[in-house]
Amino acid sequence: MVTKRIIPCLDVKDGVVVKGINFEGLKEVGDAVEMGVRYSREGADELVYLDISATREGRRTFADLVKRIALGIDIPFTVGGGIGSVDDAARLLDAGADKVTVNSAALANPSLIGEIASRYGSQFVVVAIDAKCVKGRWMCTTHGGSKFTDRELFSWAREAQERGAGEILFTSMDHDGTRAGYACDVYARLASELSVPVIASGGAGSVQDIVDVLTVGRADAALAASIFHYGEIPIPALKKALYDASIPVRI
Repeated sequence: MVTKRIIPCLDVKDGVVVKGINFEGLKEVGDAVEMGVRYSREGADELVYLDISATREGRRTFADLVKRIALGIDIPFTVGGGIGSVDDAARLLDAGADKVTVNSAALANPSLIGEIASRYGSQFVVVAIDAKCVKGRWMCTTHGGSKFTDRELFSWAREAQERGAGEILFTSMDHDGTRAGYACDVYARLASELSVPVIASGGAGSVQDIVDVLTVGRADAALAASIFHYGEIPIPALKKALYDASIPVRI
């Protein structure tokens, strides 16, 4: 049985992990490398780093940070933020990242998914999707959920997979920040329609929320930020609770 993964997400600005709401009111949380090392030691299965400044200069700075992260941790990590071309992805993968994630740029230019996958392999490409439910339809958004596109979640996820995405990272913008649980029914449908792994993001507030999305929601991995950054749910305790719930995890 394939083990389920626990993935802390770290938003990075100028080399420092920050946390806010829709990138507003940002507060420094800690050093990006030091936090990655700590999470690795605590039993995180993977990490996701997002460069939220994402200027051209910031991407170069971020690539230098990626090199330091790669030297400091021994678990896979994904990087994203401002990746709009194969060269952007190459800069980060060549610096030591295990995967890259693309979101808005892939919606604007879907061929980008295949271009990166052709050069590096599908296993290196994670397509992130942020969506909101509007009149019963899950519509893809950009800019932190503030701008809608004409793309529908399930059809776009299938297309992304067909174009070469190795994983789909879906965030429900309706649940994000609520700490009221994940959109388990949506993840279950994604899992039934896709053959690639699905990463769940948005709504984690308790251990039970994570149990639910990995079982009822059939997600392959659960991603969260604040609950880990502020020590509300220590990863070792979470892993033990998942194990006790008969969910296959790496202890």
